[in-house]
Amino acid sequence: MNRRPDATRTADPTGADPLPSADGPPTHTSRAADGTPPGTPPGTIRVLVADDEPMIRAGVRAVLATDPGIEVVAEAADGREAVELVRAHRPHVAVLDVRMPGTNGLDAAAEIRRTLPATGVVMLTTFGEDDYILRALGCGAAGFLIKSGEPEELVAGVRAVAEGAAYLSPKVAARVVAHLASTGAGALAGRRDAARDRVAGLTPREREVLSHLGGGLSNGQIARRLHLVEGTVKAHVSSVLARLGVDNRAAAAVVAHEAGILPPPPPPAEQR
Repeated sequence: MNRRPDATRTADPTGADPLPSADGPPTHTSRAADGTPPGTPPGTIRVLVADDEPMIRAGVRAVLATDPGIEVVAEAADGREAVELVRAHRPHVAVLDVRMPGTNGLDAAAEIRRTLPATGVVMLTTFGEDDYILRALGCGAAGFLIKSGEPEELVAGVRAVAEGAAYLSPKVAARVVAHLASTGAGALAGRRDAARDRVAGLTPREREVLSHLGGGLSNGQIARRLHLVEGTVKAHVSSVLARLGVDNRAAAAVVAHEAGILPPPPPPAEQR
């Protein structure tokens, strides 16, 4: 039987007042000013993992444990429990399996993004679930990873989403673009032309920002690459989303891939 962690750990990374827990009213003296639970090293990324298969959860936990800056604070066996534990623990990132009994990962993602927007969502998918990936875009998920992918992608994806970026596994991006081309919405060339038409309305700087969104960079990383202040990058990102008519960074990244806008290679200092 899946044992739920103590629901009293109600940390809010935004610093807002915590929600009451099942064990009584929260004690404001038991948490840090940034909402981090007591005993958690500063800067630690808190993660919830949800999958109905205990072995998968154990594998995800083991991979994330290789990064000392990431802590798995809770595990859930279905979407309903995932939402409850996100409310209790307020993690920075929720890693959700797409297919779970009862409340699936897509519905859980939508509820988390609606009620707890400070928690970023990473979806775990398998090949053959392209429809689910597309639906997850509409649910506000910011990360998409293939279960059979490299372990390093899981760590990179969690870190990117925790920093406010979108992370599309290269395999996922390729599957999304290929699937969109085969759904009756037009041939791949047609979708590429449509994406390029949408991108044509962007300014040169916005195109540059979009290319970095396609590479999964956060606002801070884009700012460093382009030698801009982060607030300026945030404004450009908002403008890009509005001009493209998309709701989130992950959807913008898909448009970038469709239009063939590839992110520039990282500078030598980042390649080492």
